[in-house]
Amino acid sequence: MQSQNGQTVPLTRDIVLIGGGHTHALVLRSFAMKPIPGARLTLINPGPTAPYSGMLPGHVAGHYARQTLDIDLVRLTRAAGARLILDQAVGIDRSEKRIVLGARPAVSYDLASIDIGITSDLPEIEGFETFAVPAKPLGPMAERWEAHVARENPSPVVILGGGVAGLELAMACAHRLHGRAHVTVVDRGSPVQELSPKTRKLLLDALGKNAVEVRPSCQITEIAEDHVVLGDGTTIPAELVIGAAGAKAQSWLGDTGLELENGFVRVDASLRSSDPDIFAAGDCAHMMDDPRPKAGVFAVRQAPVLAENLRAALTNRPSKPYKPQKDYLKLISLGGKKAIADKSGFRIAGSALWKLKDKIDRDFMAKFDNLPNMGQPLVPPGTIHASIEALSAAPLCGGCGAKVGSDDLDAALAVLPHPRRDDVLSVAGDDAALLKTESGVQVISTDHLRAVTDDPWMMARIALVHALGDVWAMGAKPQAVLSSVILPQMSPRMQRETLREITSGVAEILSLIGADLVGGHTTQGSELTLGFTVTGTTANPITLAGAEPGDGLVLTRPLGTGVMLAAEMQRHADGRDIAALLEAMAQPQMDAANALAPLAKAMTDVTGFSLMGHLKRMCEASGTGADISLDAIPIYRGALGAVKAGIRSSLYPANRAPFGDISTENPKAELLFDPQTCGGLLAALPTSKLDELTEIYPAAVLIGSITDAQGIKVN
Repeated sequence: MQSQNGQTVPLTRDIVLIGGGHTHALVLRSFAMKPIPGARLTLINPGPTAPYSGMLPGHVAGHYARQTLDIDLVRLTRAAGARLILDQAVGIDRSEKRIVLGARPAVSYDLASIDIGITSDLPEIEGFETFAVPAKPLGPMAERWEAHVARENPSPVVILGGGVAGLELAMACAHRLHGRAHVTVVDRGSPVQELSPKTRKLLLDALGKNAVEVRPSCQITEIAEDHVVLGDGTTIPAELVIGAAGAKAQSWLGDTGLELENGFVRVDASLRSSDPDIFAAGDCAHMMDDPRPKAGVFAVRQAPVLAENLRAALTNRPSKPYKPQKDYLKLISLGGKKAIADKSGFRIAGSALWKLKDKIDRDFMAKFDNLPNMGQPLVPPGTIHASIEALSAAPLCGGCGAKVGSDDLDAALAVLPHPRRDDVLSVAGDDAALLKTESGVQVISTDHLRAVTDDPWMMARIALVHALGDVWAMGAKPQAVLSSVILPQMSPRMQRETLREITSGVAEILSLIGADLVGGHTTQGSELTLGFTVTGTTANPITLAGAEPGDGLVLTRPLGTGVMLAAEMQRHADGRDIAALLEAMAQPQMDAANALAPLAKAMTDVTGFSLMGHLKRMCEASGTGADISLDAIPIYRGALGAVKAGIRSSLYPANRAPFGDISTENPKAELLFDPQTCGGLLAALPTSKLDELTEIYPAAVLIGSITDAQGIKVN
């Protein structure tokens, strides 16, 4: 549900962008600047970043750090109000209007667009898959290259393919190696025949200056661990072989039923495919009316047309034609900081042209560093000053960061009478209620979360794992689950599809832990909120009480979810860190619980009230104190950087207030008060059992000990 001029606009149409290519990245930026009221925008991409291929040779040559090549799709989708689904598209079910994914449920669409680039046309050479690496995707190739160049004595490099991309890559390799290893280009034909004779001569001269050997009209028949074999039996030493030969369309497009041209999606001037609800752009598209080579300049200039035509398709307006330019400036890097320029018969080489290419590339990437701000919400005339201040503050966190502070909650609960029933065994302040049954003890707890991600499938997994934490913390086996779902206001079809994704996420977790979903309730509200009531069974429940002086304190997960999620909301987090964090949060903790249950004297899960808040409750219930080692506490990647940037979760002040005597001079200490969602289990157990625990569950970390002094000491 979106707000437009102070009015609530229900979600009614799904736009799904398949692939984080250059066109789609710019379309998302366009939607960030000008949203489409009533449309839910989704991006599907295998990873949280998308590499900018124009800077790849510069990275290989050592001119750019690896991270400077990446468009952060997590930040970009947040700015655009879009949801990001990290998976590989493997098909399109056009009859059901769903995008089929590789590792999770299909995603529905009303309009879809494909911008998945191309894949290397790898020769079917014996040993290629084992010993060589394709130039695309960038990640594996970059890792192999960095490992190779870091060697004290790197071996020779062989590049397969004599096109512009292969030759740029070869010169970049040679420049970075500084003569420490030989670089050879092997091509089945004659290199760069697509260029004019003058440009081709300039490029071949540059290859010679870089000491790159070119072997034209050669066929490689085998790739081994330390050499390649040519058709005439000649061997070339090489421990790094990079495939840059040709390009082809991704194979799954052939099963979509769309009209294709050599495997590429045929599109008309409006970038529409043969299916009027599916568009395509970038290298995966073939422009029927005006075919052009596969070049990034066309993908970039398609973006405003695609954005406009997606808007037009939803608002019943005429589409806009894309008119590609007849010629474009080709800038070919030459290893060092020099480049060749080729356009309209003008050809020249030099360092000034590399500076021009560098500026063009950096300006393009800057578009995704300097994303537009959505601005402050509209405030009706006459709004009281305190409300205006509240609207101007940092946005309310999702997850446990949105909880009420522990002091306020305790004050509210203080009016409740002690349980009157004999079969209600709850201990004040404990994680869950304990109910006596004929066969033992049943644990029951409930929890719900404001969404920390707009991906319903992922959010369902996170919310369920979070709710189950209380069951695991009391040493119980999960038994039954009831769901409570609040959906944003949306069309009936979108409701069904969103609930299907949520249920699929829940089912995946339940299948792992052996519990059942037995019912629930669904309603509509202002935002996605998911909650679960969970039960478990145990013969010997573990409570907060029971810790004894001398016991070790162990923690099973890092700290930092609160500050990381707050940083993501404010677009200050690295998308790779957020993707890793969400995946870690969605992992069930049954292995940790099973390892700890026979050993722990007291246990809790670290959630909204922070490590310090939950440890304080354990100490109060047990009549003890605790010492913890700040250095021993694990933290999520990116959390400390967010703390140093001054970012805090909404619940941080309430968590910090009771511990005024704890110094936070060390920034890591701030994370002691950070509210956790899907936080780890915190357990007190005899030190004699620590070796047994780490043998069963190595991820458990000893962070301190229980003492007989009152209070908590941080060392």
